[in-house]
Amino acid sequence: MISIIPVEGVPEIRAGDDLAAIIARSAELREQDVVVVAQKAVSKAEGRVVRLDEVEPSARARALGGPGTDLRQLEVVLSETARVVRSRGGLVIAETRDGFVCASAGVDHSNAEAGTVILLPLDADASARRIRAGLAELTGLGLAVIVTDSFGRPFRKGTTDIAIGVAGLAPLRDLRGTIDRSGQALRSTQVAVADEIAAAADLLRTSKADGLPVVVVRGLHLDGEGSATELVIPAQRDLFR
Repeated sequence: MISIIPVEGVPEIRAGDDLAAIIARSAELREQDVVVVAQKAVSKAEGRVVRLDEVEPSARARALGGPGTDLRQLEVVLSETARVVRSRGGLVIAETRDGFVCASAGVDHSNAEAGTVILLPLDADASARRIRAGLAELTGLGLAVIVTDSFGRPFRKGTTDIAIGVAGLAPLRDLRGTIDRSGQALRSTQVAVADEIAAAADLLRTSKADGLPVVVVRGLHLDGEGSATELVIPAQRDLFR
C-alpha cells in the first residue's frame, strides 16, 4: 500500500536553514521513504530570494512587458532564462538553465515576503542530493528525495507538481522492450515516476496557504539513481521547439 503523509510543524524556512535537520526533527521517517520537498522551501533555505526594489529593468524587459507588468519581476525572469520560448504581453514562457520549460523561468511571488520574488534553486538535483545526504547522516536511513515545483502543461489547463530535483531513485521507469498484454513489444514507453510521486504528494496541498512544504510518500519500491534533468526531452527529439 502506498501512503502519502503530510509532515506537520515545519517552520517558515529562512536563508541558511538546514532543511535535512528540520525534516529529521519534524517527520517520522522509515527506510525507503520518499521525502518530497517543495521548491519554495529549498530556494528560501538557499537564499534564492530577490528584492524587487534592488532590480533595474533592462531595455529587453521594457520591450517584452505589457500593461500591468512589473518590469522589475520580468527583469528577474530574464536573468534566470536561458531561452525565451514564447512571450506575449509580459508573460514569458522560458527555458531555464536546467532545460525546464515553464512560465516565468520558475520565478514566483507566491509565499514570498512582500516586495520579493523566489527563484528556482541553482541546481535542484544537487539540492536533493544534499538533503538526502543530510537525512542519511541524521537518521541512518536509505531514503529518496524529490524537490518539486508546480508547472503548467501545453494544451492542458491547470498546474501539477513535477520533479525538478531527484536523489535516491531512478526518475524514469523504462518499459521499452517489455511485452504488453496483447503480446506486443513496447517501443517508446517510459514512465515519469518522479513526476508521478511529485503530483501525488501535491494532492495533500489544497491551497498555496496550506504550509505543507514536506510530504512523505511511503510504500514504493525504490531502485536506481538518477536526476530530474533526465526527464527533459533532448532538443533534437522535441517536436515543439
